[in-house]
Amino acid sequence: MANAKQVSGKLEWRINVPDGTSNVLVPESDQLVNKVWLWLKGLLCGPILIIWRFLYKAWNLGVAEPKKAIHGVKVGLSLLIVSFFYYMRPLYDGVGGNAMWAVMTVVVVFESTVGATLSKCFNRTIGTFLAGSLALGVQWIADKSGETFQPIIIGISVFLLASAATFSRFIPSVKTRFDYGAMIFILTFSLVTVSGYRVDRLFEMAYQRLSTIAIGTSLCIFITMVFCPIWAGSGLHDLIVRNLEKLADSLDGCVGEYFKDDKTKLDNEEDPSKRMQGYKCVLNSKATEEVMANLARWEPAHGRFNFRHPWKQYLKIGTSMRECAYCIEALNSCINSEIQAPDYLKKHLSNVCMLLSTNSSEVLKELVITMKTLTKSSKIDLLIGEMNLAVQKVQDSLNSLPNSFIGPTVSTLQAPNDANKETITKTAIPSLMEVFPLASLVYLLIEIAARAEGIADAVDQLAGLAEFELAMDENSKQKKLTSNCTSDIQDHETMKTLPKLVQYMLHKYIGR
Repeated sequence: MANAKQVSGKLEWRINVPDGTSNVLVPESDQLVNKVWLWLKGLLCGPILIIWRFLYKAWNLGVAEPKKAIHGVKVGLSLLIVSFFYYMRPLYDGVGGNAMWAVMTVVVVFESTVGATLSKCFNRTIGTFLAGSLALGVQWIADKSGETFQPIIIGISVFLLASAATFSRFIPSVKTRFDYGAMIFILTFSLVTVSGYRVDRLFEMAYQRLSTIAIGTSLCIFITMVFCPIWAGSGLHDLIVRNLEKLADSLDGCVGEYFKDDKTKLDNEEDPSKRMQGYKCVLNSKATEEVMANLARWEPAHGRFNFRHPWKQYLKIGTSMRECAYCIEALNSCINSEIQAPDYLKKHLSNVCMLLSTNSSEVLKELVITMKTLTKSSKIDLLIGEMNLAVQKVQDSLNSLPNSFIGPTVSTLQAPNDANKETITKTAIPSLMEVFPLASLVYLLIEIAARAEGIADAVDQLAGLAEFELAMDENSKQKKLTSNCTSDIQDHETMKTLPKLVQYMLHKYIGR
């Protein structure tokens, strides 16, 4: 039942319902105002919120990876400097109307790493120079041939050289290092040759463009190598080190997860799932390693790396690590397999398998130290020997598994017309399906140990090629310290025998 009454000058409708409550209907005009207000609020606040979220994500990216922010600043600085060729009249008159080519060069060739920038600068400069030289030669021959044969010679030269340069980009050695230069060669030769048919001052135009490109590339090389340089070689080295660490953590996590005991698991124990998945980074880093190794070969000596550092050896180390990561991936599948070995079989081999996993992981961690410090390890041979000994123990434990080894099977027998029950404990032979999962795990652990030794061999080859120094253990350090102290004492005794004038001169100029 509905009734109407006048309240505050407005018409209000009430509906009485059986439970005694009443609902007030809001006028449609108020609903329309609220909808308009919400629409205006979304229209004004929506873009601001989107911009704020974008800035927040950009800030987090810059904090997490400051090298990217540094690269952006370096590009902006390079463009600011090269733009002076347009703003300053003397510089503009020096390069003519081709000053914009310097700006384009900076935008195109400036990359995040020194190696990538040097590679593009070299390719752009050489490609432009060769293309310009050939274009001028073709244009000179075409001019000497007369107006009838000039377009024919130009067309044939563009067809032949463009086809040959394009085909060369499919050659692996050219594609790896000179693909960008081949593309610039095609572009420059076509532009200069075709435009020379209508342009009279072709040589001057080619000279101005080549000079502006040289200015742009020189500026890029200077900025990228002087201001906070980001080296591709250092990035490749750090990538290999991180992958080795992840490989060791994944091995520990997988084996520990397989033989874990839920009763003894600590509450504050770290979730092993993250550690177990580290091998995936190793499997997915092949393309990155190849690109960074190619760029590192362009870089000069920097930091702890000499001019002819064996960057190709890093690819061999990466290949060895991926071979090990494939085995860890198969080992990880054993954990999630539906067919599992019985607990008593796991318990029988848990200690030796954990020992082998620990020794293999220690070998990988020692290689991490070797890569970080660029020194030859003095105990890697000992660790590999312990790992091989653990492999022998695992094999012996697996071979010593008796055919009748199984947990007790309890059966109850009752004689006819007899209320007494007799309990008999028997043993049964384990089936093949019970032994096979554990045997697969043991095989994978032995294979991982062999692959870890292969990684050690690859790192040892790198140490030999790069001439790593031999790392000193604590005894060697103590001997060296004792030797230095003895030498200082002997020098001090020798100083006493020298004349005072000589002692004064040594103290003053040599610091003795």
